Amino acid sequence: MGYRIVYVEQSECLRLYLDNLKLDTKKGEVLIPLSDIQTLIIDNNKTSLSVRLLNALSDNNISTIFCGIDHLPKSSLIPLNGHYSQSGNLMKQIQWSDSIKLKLHREIVKTKLYNQCKLLMKYKCSSTAISTLIQYISEVEEGDKTNREGLGAKVYFRALFGNDFTRFDNDVINAGLNYGYSILRSLISSIIISKGYTPNLGIFHKSKQNMFNLSDDIIEVFRPIVDEYVRENLYYSLTFEQFHREELVRLNTGRIQIDNATQTISNAITIYFESILKCIEENCIDYYLKPKCDITYDI
Repeated sequence: MGYRIVYVEQSECLRLYLDNLKLDTKKGEVLIPLSDIQTLIIDNNKTSLSVRLLNALSDNNISTIFCGIDHLPKSSLIPLNGHYSQSGNLMKQIQWSDSIKLKLHREIVKTKLYNQCKLLMKYKCSSTAISTLIQYISEVEEGDKTNREGLGAKVYFRALFGNDFTRFDNDVINAGLNYGYSILRSLISSIIISKGYTPNLGIFHKSKQNMFNLSDDIIEVFRPIVDEYVRENLYYSLTFEQFHREELVRLNTGRIQIDNATQTISNAITIYFESILKCIEENCIDYYLKPKCDITYDI
């Protein structure tokens, strides 16, 4: 998988040229090797793409996101055949045992609550909220039967964004969260597909209307990466601007800690997903790795 994130806002024509993405811009033609691209975001309602380019993006498993006229992600390009052993892995995925999935659910929720707690500590939020999340971490059961994740979310978001904040309201903070989560979810989906698995079949997300149940399982522990940006940059903002979108895209170029090493977010997600697969294959939770969402950037 590549390392570059390409955000297209002005080019109205994208083509394939000798294994390169060719963009026609006001300053002339730009060529970017497909092998360098991790994510392609097209945020221009007038942009046209060739079928040859779409097939090449799919063949290279490039996370491709199409935005609507409101600049929010509307759809993504998902390869039908992303791995040589996709059919075999799909059969394995269907047969994942409920026992190990319940254990993984517990660990995912605990890791999510831990990363949320660390972010509250960073911004010196309510000590009561922090204490509550710490208590919830110790109380998470297999399958999260007591819904510590949901209860923790209410405490967390109000402590981070204010007592009047409500998730999914039509406001600037929610716009930033939704946009950032969508970009991250698309990257996760491309990684899942590159490993020969389907994003549809999840560990604890099971909605029949959701094509990305597994992606939504994986994203849980990484959400504070987006939350931190929104808290830092949109908390006092009145509008959700283009530069906010561009910076949220740039989050995926950051680095975080996992398995006692600093990795790019893409590599960290891959390592994290592989640890989950190892837990399932060995029917043992000991292989589960916990990413830490303190993000840094290469200067």
